[in-house]
Amino acid sequence: MKKIPVIATVNTKEAEAEYLSGRIKLGGYEAPIIDVSTLDSGRLDLPYPYAAVHAAAGVTAEELRDLRRDEMVCAMGRGAGRILRDLRAKGELAGAIAIGGNQGTAIAAIAMRDLSLGTPRLIISTVASGNIRPYIEATDILMMFSVADFINNTNIVSRLIMKNAAAAVVGMAAGGALLEPVSGLRVALTAFGNTAGAIETVRRELEAGGCEVVGFHASGAGGAAMESLIEQGLFSGVVDLTTHELLAEVCGEGADIYTPLRPRLTAAGARGIPQVVAPGALEYFCFGAESAIPAAYRGRKTHHHNPYNTNVRASLAEVETAAGVMAERLNAARGPVSLLLPKQGFSANGREGGLLYEPETDRRLREILRKNMDQKIRIMEIDANINDEAFAKAAAAEMLGYINRR
Repeated sequence: MKKIPVIATVNTKEAEAEYLSGRIKLGGYEAPIIDVSTLDSGRLDLPYPYAAVHAAAGVTAEELRDLRRDEMVCAMGRGAGRILRDLRAKGELAGAIAIGGNQGTAIAAIAMRDLSLGTPRLIISTVASGNIRPYIEATDILMMFSVADFINNTNIVSRLIMKNAAAAVVGMAAGGALLEPVSGLRVALTAFGNTAGAIETVRRELEAGGCEVVGFHASGAGGAAMESLIEQGLFSGVVDLTTHELLAEVCGEGADIYTPLRPRLTAAGARGIPQVVAPGALEYFCFGAESAIPAAYRGRKTHHHNPYNTNVRASLAEVETAAGVMAERLNAARGPVSLLLPKQGFSANGREGGLLYEPETDRRLREILRKNMDQKIRIMEIDANINDEAFAKAAAAEMLGYINRR
């Protein structure tokens, strides 16, 4: 019988772990408890007791006790992750579920993150209504807010939440599917609201050329997810028109809400697949509400995208830095690269008449890119805004040309 393990700190959440395991068993799956307590819970009868988990992480109980608290959390997460991967290797893993507060959520997320896309993974967490990006990173882990706290009992609220969570993970295990790439042409495409005009045209042209197109929102997590899937060999090429995350990565100092979870413009070059790249939305930072804009960025040209997203124009120095890093990373590519430079703006709001229009700064960005690119990089300057049909069709034609030649 396939297994859906329950990950929990049994020393503080034994009652909830047992209840959740029972609900999953009613759904027709084994539900072994993985005890990720950082202190011995004393439950030696579990399929995966505390000792088995820290042993799987390669540390003894004595070594674990000597670690700093955050290091203990990482160790138990690694141990639980090893157990999950071993079950997957044996063909026994149908999914995974966890309950936790801040610590238990962190341990479970570390354990689950390395499982492949599509693996049913659900964490019932007391912190799920906050910023969960540090926990799930760029994965499809599902988070459910616990509403009530877990205090080593079951009650009218926690039972309801756990019943629904168990039903959800059982349903995913029974009716879902893992990522199983089939033959064919697949192209990754980065997107933003401010580059949507280009994205629609590029998608349509690539699909007409026989490609399956997978879009990634340049939200920090989206670009990181794309880089990860490129590494896994999912794509035949990348049309990276929305490289905003690069500015956030190298100049945002963590303030940009779209700071990527991993370096951008690296995976496609390392794999040697074709890239068509543009500086889409590279001219501004994304912050939260206007009140959240750091003092250092106030007083600049600003576009209020929505109540929770404010776009602030990057300075000349910041744009120069981002352009230098882009050139460095594209020059390192093992495969073909085309760099398309729109002369009338890098976003909808960066064109003439837009709130972020600043032609001299844009001109300087194009100049640095031209100057620093290796001769092997194909550079095309197009007298259009990035969202204009002429630019988008040129980008799609470049990618189709690479694919057809290959």
